[in-house]
Amino acid sequence: MATYLYKLGRFAFRRRRYVVLVWVALLALAGFGASSAATATSSSFSIPGTEAQKAFDLLSQRFPGASADGATARVVFKAPAGEKMTDAGNKAEVTDVTKELRGSSQQVASVTDPYAAHAVSKDGSTAYIKVDYKVSSMELTDRTKDALQDAGDRAQHDGYTVEIGGDALQAMPETGSGEIIGVVIAGVVLVVTFGSLIAAGLPLLTALIGVGIGVSTITALANVLDLGSTTSTLAMMIGLAVGIDYALFIVSRFRAEITEGREPEEAAGRAVGTAGSAVVFAGLTVVIALVGLAVVNIPMLSKMGFAAAGTVVIAVLIALTLIPALLGFAGKRVLRRKARKQQATSGQAAGGPVKPNGGTRWASFVLRRPVMVLLVGVIGLGAIAVPAASLEMGLPDDGSQPTNTTQRKAYDLLSEGFGPGFNGPLTAVVDVKGVDDGRAAVDEVHQKIAALDGVVSVAPAHYNNQHDTAMIIVVPKDRPSSVKTEDLVHSIRDTGAEIKADTGATVLVTGATAMNIDFSQKMNDALLPYLALVVGLAFLLLMVVFRSVLVPLKAALGFLLSVVAALGAVVAVFQWGWLGSLFGVQQTGPIMSMMPIFMVGVVFGLAMDYEVFLVTRMREAYVHGERPGQAVVTGFKHGARVVCAAAVIMIAVFSGFIGASDSMIKMIGFGLAIAVFFDAFVVRMAIVPAVLALLGKRAWWLPRWLDRILPNVDVEGEGLNKHIEQQERRELVDA
Repeated sequence: MATYLYKLGRFAFRRRRYVVLVWVALLALAGFGASSAATATSSSFSIPGTEAQKAFDLLSQRFPGASADGATARVVFKAPAGEKMTDAGNKAEVTDVTKELRGSSQQVASVTDPYAAHAVSKDGSTAYIKVDYKVSSMELTDRTKDALQDAGDRAQHDGYTVEIGGDALQAMPETGSGEIIGVVIAGVVLVVTFGSLIAAGLPLLTALIGVGIGVSTITALANVLDLGSTTSTLAMMIGLAVGIDYALFIVSRFRAEITEGREPEEAAGRAVGTAGSAVVFAGLTVVIALVGLAVVNIPMLSKMGFAAAGTVVIAVLIALTLIPALLGFAGKRVLRRKARKQQATSGQAAGGPVKPNGGTRWASFVLRRPVMVLLVGVIGLGAIAVPAASLEMGLPDDGSQPTNTTQRKAYDLLSEGFGPGFNGPLTAVVDVKGVDDGRAAVDEVHQKIAALDGVVSVAPAHYNNQHDTAMIIVVPKDRPSSVKTEDLVHSIRDTGAEIKADTGATVLVTGATAMNIDFSQKMNDALLPYLALVVGLAFLLLMVVFRSVLVPLKAALGFLLSVVAALGAVVAVFQWGWLGSLFGVQQTGPIMSMMPIFMVGVVFGLAMDYEVFLVTRMREAYVHGERPGQAVVTGFKHGARVVCAAAVIMIAVFSGFIGASDSMIKMIGFGLAIAVFFDAFVVRMAIVPAVLALLGKRAWWLPRWLDRILPNVDVEGEGLNKHIEQQERRELVDA
């Protein structure tokens, strides 16, 4: 592989104008596709195989006019002090707003009169109008949304407290200027690392081109492939991070080759042949982790993984082709000015003794005290991981919105007026098709549910036109994300199983709360198989790269330690509220259900970047004759500075998303940033050299039978060196 990539790097260097034109054309094409594509609607959320999804599908089939997947809104009224919503004047005002909403848009499916639907609190202080729409929230026109807001604003001016909940006013997540700050920090780190504006600018430029192509392609295909807004945000987040890192690895190796006195074209070829091999395998681990999300069998998550993986593939291709092409234009200007002058004076590589750098000094320290460093690293991460044992999972609802939003205020008003469970009603769907006495079966379901603990109210059954399906709305006593509400869902389902045995009627429970419970359960069930798949495939891949059994094992165990510690930090901040104000967490609550499996996938791939880049340099030194301990020092001498810079850049990019208004994006940004910090600076910089120091030559042990089976991909460049030597001999003969 190294030889092939070496040739590719030299080709891109020589044909740099054509290579640059191809990538610019791809960027323009993707941009044109994004600008001319139809506006994407919100992606449909489904959880195949779960009871909540089966009930939802049955509702869509048996109640075709109900717009089960349409947007909803609750216009919540709170009467002025000393008044009630049942007073004649207040009742007339709400009735006027109800009529106004019914005629406000053709997208409105139905508007429920609170006085006819008993949607007035017992104390009379609160009432709400329920609005159902024919289309999803992302398909609502601005005119429809404005009409909804105007109706609320007009009533607000009349002295009422009016807030609007539901997903009708849902907007695209705002990430603010945080990610821009992250890119600026990345630029500063690159300038400090390289000491050259040109060298620092190349990774930023190519990463932005890669992200531009990736995100524009996602935008262009969003409507066709039913991709949600979070998909492009995730692709941008990961694409920026790996795009900068991969380019950083190539540019850093190119500078090292130039410093050793090689001509720019040869240096570009060697950089792509050596560091490029590490980039390919690092990218493969990320792609495996992201594509592996498909095993969870949740379409939304699978699409997010595939889209982000596509952006990573683009980042790898850009690092292997566009970077050497741009290096052809930059030449030796990627070096510091002092280094260029020194080379110009000597005509060759810089002479004189080389002072030990920070990486050399740190590696030497770890080699002297490996047990102490190992214990401090493992115990420290273990302590941070303790909160992960208290992990509670759920999906965000209006209760997790910032306290200044109208959705959150409406949520709180409904909790105060009707009880916390009112924000998460359950829908029991009773299928009596083929049952002899369907109405009696439905009545039995109604009675048994009403008798369960934790139920506040059970609405009368609503039948479809064929009277073969009934829908019963159940209001729990506790808030949607509570354990007691989850227990109630299971109790209703157990009751449904008994009724099924007695009458033949099928009882299914759905609704947003039941969907969240089923989603969390599915994520829990998929975690171990997913972990086995991703870690297993990556273990085999790293075994091919490092020609070792213990090094990939150590890499996997170190990753698990860092990701559990990161989950502990996420629980401490977002669930317990520790330092929550520092990170803009206005409401604590359960951790997003997909967070553990998502962190396992993404962080594993990103963590392997540093493992591959750092340890391949050690492997390269060991293969070329250095002692195991000296090989560790050599690896840190050449790689520590670059890995630290890459980690700081990735942390800065992810941290930029902590300022997002969307709680899911905020949590993902924090989780990924803290995970990269733990993995890069504790695991890769401390635990890895300590373990390698203790293992010695055993670290690079591989059974002979396994050595014969595994393909030799020549990441350390031994085959490349032979190819170059043969090429140089031929040139001497020709001369």
